[in-house]
Amino acid sequence: MPRTRTTITTALAVLTMTTGCGAADMTKQASPFAAARGSKTVTLSVQSWVGAQANVAVAQYLLEHELGYRVDTVQVDEIPAWDALSQGRVDAILEDWGHPDQEKRYVEDKKTIVHGGGLGVTGHIGWYVPTYLAEQHPDITDWKNLDKYTSLFRTAESGGKGQLMDGSPSYVTNDKALVKNLKLDYQVIFAGSEAAQITQIRQFAKEKKPFLTYWYAPQWLFKKVPMTEVKLPPYKEGCDADAAKVACAYPHTPLQKYLNADFAGSGGRAADFLKKFNWTTEDQNEVALMIADRKLTPEQAAKEWVDGHTSTWKAWLSH
Repeated sequence: MPRTRTTITTALAVLTMTTGCGAADMTKQASPFAAARGSKTVTLSVQSWVGAQANVAVAQYLLEHELGYRVDTVQVDEIPAWDALSQGRVDAILEDWGHPDQEKRYVEDKKTIVHGGGLGVTGHIGWYVPTYLAEQHPDITDWKNLDKYTSLFRTAESGGKGQLMDGSPSYVTNDKALVKNLKLDYQVIFAGSEAAQITQIRQFAKEKKPFLTYWYAPQWLFKKVPMTEVKLPPYKEGCDADAAKVACAYPHTPLQKYLNADFAGSGGRAADFLKKFNWTTEDQNEVALMIADRKLTPEQAAKEWVDGHTSTWKAWLSH
């Protein structure tokens, strides 16, 4: 998955604010509030993974309760979200994992999108095993030793090879290329969605079974199922430029915000607030855990976080 996080676009089905990855192209369903000049409305793109939903939940809560805006959220997959943002169908993307081709097209060339600053969170994708397995077999955390343990990871679906669990077949991921180019005796098996992947991981962990999975941080599940990363060949700039030849780890990506250019110039306090919105991985995980594990609504989770972190968000409202 070269510098993208399209890999992680599947909704947790339990979340009330998502509709699931693979839904109709939401860019065709423009919000009536987007680009409504002169009105106190904001439309936010909400990606389907829970960390991104945590961002939107808190931003929406503060925009509504502190600044008096009406906020609409629209779920858009990652690439279509750039088109929607460029056209003013949404006003902001609060968590982008790196799309240099889209950035060149819309920020540099068309100038219809502007950079909104860093989110404050660094994302990383990798291969993980449960920590209880890494403690039993310490050398399993080096990719060079994975073939020694193929038998531990065999499933009915993996055809005699070890299973590497991914999310949805619609994800952009380097994993098939990595397995091929590193000459590993593994088969990439797609769980179908983030929700299905989490369900499988938790079931494996409950039974203390071995598993090897594509996963990412920040993510609340690490607090429930401790996992240890398998070291892949080190990432170097450009090593993932050719998707078919990738043989290196995924990069660490400082997550970014982007605003529609017109909104950035005329969006008043809302645009200023979204540019200043910046929090930590711990903040995001705190809200994500409330939504995904405690089953709070996004608004309830946002209110609980806001009530406990006044000094943090007050700075986002300052002129």
